[in-house]
Amino acid sequence: MAKDTLFEIKELKKYFQVGKDKTLKAVDGINLEIKKGETLGLVGESGCGKTTCGRTILGIYPATDGQVIYKGHDVHKLSGKEVLKFKKDCQVIFQDPYASLDPRMTIGEIIGEGMDVHFDYSEEERHERINNLLRTVGLNAEHAARFPHELSGGQRQRIGIARALAVEPEFIMADEPISALDVSIQAQIVNLLIKLQREMGLTFLFISHDLSMVKHISDRVGVMYLGVMVELASNEKLYGRPLHPYTQALISAIPVADPDMEASRERIKLSGEVPSPINPPAGCRFVNRCAYAMDICHKEIPEYREVEDEHFVACHLYNE
Repeated sequence: MAKDTLFEIKELKKYFQVGKDKTLKAVDGINLEIKKGETLGLVGESGCGKTTCGRTILGIYPATDGQVIYKGHDVHKLSGKEVLKFKKDCQVIFQDPYASLDPRMTIGEIIGEGMDVHFDYSEEERHERINNLLRTVGLNAEHAARFPHELSGGQRQRIGIARALAVEPEFIMADEPISALDVSIQAQIVNLLIKLQREMGLTFLFISHDLSMVKHISDRVGVMYLGVMVELASNEKLYGRPLHPYTQALISAIPVADPDMEASRERIKLSGEVPSPINPPAGCRFVNRCAYAMDICHKEIPEYREVEDEHFVACHLYNE
C-alpha cells in the first residue's frame, strides 16, 4: 500500500440472499484505492450498488468476500479497541437528514453522543465543543437546545455534518448528502464540505447520482454499473474524455446552462432496462444496453485495467 493511500479495496463483494435460492450481487468484485486528502466521487444509476459499496467499506455491512485495508489492517477483521478507533476515524453523513437524526434527542445531545464515547471532556469542554461545531457548519449555539423537527432540511444536514466532525475523523463517507435537499441548499452543503476538507485535511467518499455536483467536488471519480466498477479516472479525464460507453451516456445527460449549446449537443440515449443484480448477464454487465457490443461482450467479463495513466476502465473495446 502506497504511503498516500488511506483505503485499499481488493475484490470486494457484498451479496444478499433473496429467498431460499437467489443471490443478489449488490457489489461484485470492486478494486479501489482512496488516497489521503482527496474526494473520491462514486456515481451511477440508482440501484447500482454505490451505497452498499460504501457501507461495506466502512464495515456497516459485513463483506461477502474481498478485503478492505485501512492503514494496513483489514476492516472486517478488526476487534475490540481497533473497531472503536476505526469508527472514530471513519464517519458517515447519511442521505436522509430527516431519518438520520433521533427525534427524541436535542441537537446538542445528537452532536455530543459520539464525543461521550470517544473523549473524556468535562461538561464545560463538551458544551464549548458542541457550540464550536455548530458555528463551523454555519449554525448558532442556540440550535443546540432544539429538536430535529424544529429545523429545515438544510439545517438538519448541517447537524449531520457536525455530528460526523464531533469525533475528529480523518475520513467521511458522504452518502448522497444533498439528494433530499432543495437545489438552492445543495450548493451550500457541497461548498461547506469543500471548505471543511481544506481546513481539516479530510478525506471524502462522495456518493451521488448527480454528476454535475460530483464534478464540482471530486478529485477522482469512479463509475459503477450493476455492482461493478466500469471506469475510474481523475475528474478532468473522466469528464473530458470518458472511455466506457456507460460513462459517455451519463455525462452526455448532464444539463448545460447555455440554451443554444443545450439544444444543439447530442445526447446518448440508452435503450433497454438495467438487468437484475440477481441474474446479471454472463459477460459484460452493460452488454444489453451498449451500442458497441461485440460477440466477446456476451461471453467474457471485461478486465478492469489501466488503459492510460491513472485511468481505469472495464471494457472489451480497450483490451489489447
